[in-house]
Amino acid sequence: MTEVSSLTGRLLVATPALADPNFDRAVVLLLDHDEEGSLGVVLNRPTPVGVADILEAWAALAGEPGVVFQGGPVSLDSALGVAVVPGEAHEKGTSDFTGDGPLGWRRVHGAIGLVDLEAPPELLATELGSLRIFAGYSGWGPGQLEDELVEGAWYVVESEPGDVSSPDPLQLWRAVLRRQRNELAMVATYPDDPSLN
Repeated sequence: MTEVSSLTGRLLVATPALADPNFDRAVVLLLDHDEEGSLGVVLNRPTPVGVADILEAWAALAGEPGVVFQGGPVSLDSALGVAVVPGEAHEKGTSDFTGDGPLGWRRVHGAIGLVDLEAPPELLATELGSLRIFAGYSGWGPGQLEDELVEGAWYVVESEPGDVSSPDPLQLWRAVLRRQRNELAMVATYPDDPSLN
C-alpha cells in the first residue's frame, strides 16, 4: 500500500463536478486523515436547530449563527465540537493547560481542535475563540478519499482558523475559492445552475 500524506487540518472544497447531494458546494474541514481513512465536518451546512436546544450548557460559547451544523451524513445523532483557541492562550501557562491546549480541547491543526462536549463548558469558557457544534460527520474508508481526489471531486486547500466560525457559512464555498491565488479563484464564479447560462 502506498503511504498516505496527511491532509489533516486542510479543507476539501467540492468541485462543481461532484454529484453527491450531501456534498454539493460543501467545504469540509479534515479532522483526521491517515491510511485508515478520513474524518471531517462540513463547515457550511447550518441547520435551523439552535445549540441551546440540544446542548444548552454550550450555547453561550457557540459562535454566530448559534445553530447546530450538519457535519456530514454519518452518525447524525452524535455531536462534535470544533473550536479555535487563539495563540495568546497557549502562552498564559495556566494550570488548566496540558501539553498543547486547555483541558477538554485536543489540537487537530494549528489553533483548531476538538472539544470534549462531556467536559464542563466553564473549563474552556475563557480559552475558546470560537466554537461550532456539528451533528454527524463526513467519513471515508481507507483509500476512498484518495480515489475521490483522483476523480476530481475535491479541491484541497489550506484552512484558516476563521473558516470554522465564518459568520456567513452559506457563502463559505465561494469565499474559500475566491481567496486562492491560482485558477481556483475563478471557480468561485461558477453558476449554481450552469444550464441557465
